Amino acid sequence: MILRKSPAEVEMMAAAGAIHTRAMKLVEGKVREGVTTLELDAAVEKLIRSQGAEPAFKGYRGFTGSICASPNSMVVHGIPGRYALSRGDVISVDIGVVLDGWVADGAVTFPVGPVSPVARKLLEVTRQSLLDAVEQCRPGNRLGDVSHAVQKRVEGEGLSVVRSLVGHGIGRDMHEDPQIPNYGQPGRGPLLEPGMVLAVEPMVNAGRHMVRMGDDGWAIYSQDGSLAAHFEFTIAVTEDGPRILTPWHELIDAGAPLTPVA
Repeated sequence: MILRKSPAEVEMMAAAGAIHTRAMKLVEGKVREGVTTLELDAAVEKLIRSQGAEPAFKGYRGFTGSICASPNSMVVHGIPGRYALSRGDVISVDIGVVLDGWVADGAVTFPVGPVSPVARKLLEVTRQSLLDAVEQCRPGNRLGDVSHAVQKRVEGEGLSVVRSLVGHGIGRDMHEDPQIPNYGQPGRGPLLEPGMVLAVEPMVNAGRHMVRMGDDGWAIYSQDGSLAAHFEFTIAVTEDGPRILTPWHELIDAGAPLTPVA
């Protein structure tokens, strides 16, 4: 069952999204060589709680972090710890915020200093695939239009959509219906209607699409060890079109060309 939200409820989710955006801006300022993922986690949790909100991930099914921090070939669900960022890394940071019972969710993959041409392309294409998907989140479209937009961009650039992981509906619960694959046929699937709120999250490998589970039962890696990227917005479908409720792109210049290693 897809739960539609009232305009007032969408505004409450947007308030959670505003905190999320500030948290992501904080991360951008702290991502540098030598910083550990646990340090990023502590800074984000402090900010979220200072705003009267809670980190959505902490304690979820036993997850110990306030963020997911996934470097390099790790696609998603990295538990923050002692890993120290190195020059040339990419680090995917996924943040969830709960405010007054409403959840906002979003992710960005950051470069750590100059990165390789492969990494630069991966981040740029994955980010653009999310923006392409946003454009399809309009009343009268189908969910398959959203999924296909990601697939078309990613595969058209010679990269691989992770097929075993999906986005999701979101609201009072972090994971609601519908599931949102990052591949599919246009014109198929549920009809998009005002009040639907979707967490759309392209997960893309530079190599092949297959993934494997890490030893901790949480982290998921590209099976071939290739670099991975993850970008995500919480998006409301409105009468006026898509509304991004976690607009980190307004504070983070994620669209700027990244500098490759010389």
